[in-house]
Amino acid sequence: MPSEHRLVHVVDDDEGVRRSLDFLLSHAGYEVQRWASAEVFLKEAQKMVPACAMIDIRMPGMDGLALQKEMKVQGFNFPIIILSGHGDIAMAVQAMQNGAIDFLQKPADRESVITAVNSALEIISNSEEQRNRSDWAKTQLGRLTTREQEVLDGLACGYPNKTIAYDLGISARTVEVYRANVMDKLGVHSFADALRIAFAAGLGSERRWLEAHTLIAHQRQGE
Repeated sequence: MPSEHRLVHVVDDDEGVRRSLDFLLSHAGYEVQRWASAEVFLKEAQKMVPACAMIDIRMPGMDGLALQKEMKVQGFNFPIIILSGHGDIAMAVQAMQNGAIDFLQKPADRESVITAVNSALEIISNSEEQRNRSDWAKTQLGRLTTREQEVLDGLACGYPNKTIAYDLGISARTVEVYRANVMDKLGVHSFADALRIAFAAGLGSERRWLEAHTLIAHQRQGE
């Protein structure tokens, strides 16, 4: 399995389903935690430990759709796989529309279960990789002065030097100097590498640039 995460929560009121999925997943190398109700799961599961959740759509008390909604409210950021009976397709589709990544009709075969769980846990790994890349990029930007970050932001928006210079109230030549400083401080050899860092750190929003700089430039022009 490509993902390093192996924890799967099985939330189903049917003990036979819980045991069956536990047996299947455990023998495939996953760690499984079984929950007989949505309420117990919400109360006792550790939401900060990366995992996916396999949730029965129909359960006494809080059903799968309600649990899915409550997980979002309480901060359970788990990829969700819905377990449905043959008569629950409409509810399963609704769960997918609400963010579930897959649904399996019971009884699901081994290959379908493993494929769905692999996909769910891979989402966690990809999300963590993206967060790590973003954190690293923001750390790199910490080497830059505020003005250098502003110039890089403008460049990431695709603006020419003259536009950036006008909006920041500096000369186009000064923009070129800042651009050279940015590449030197970031330790990159190409402008494309600098842009990749900028994008990973969240720079390059044209809307944010316009809101932050255009009004100031217009006010300066009227002075």
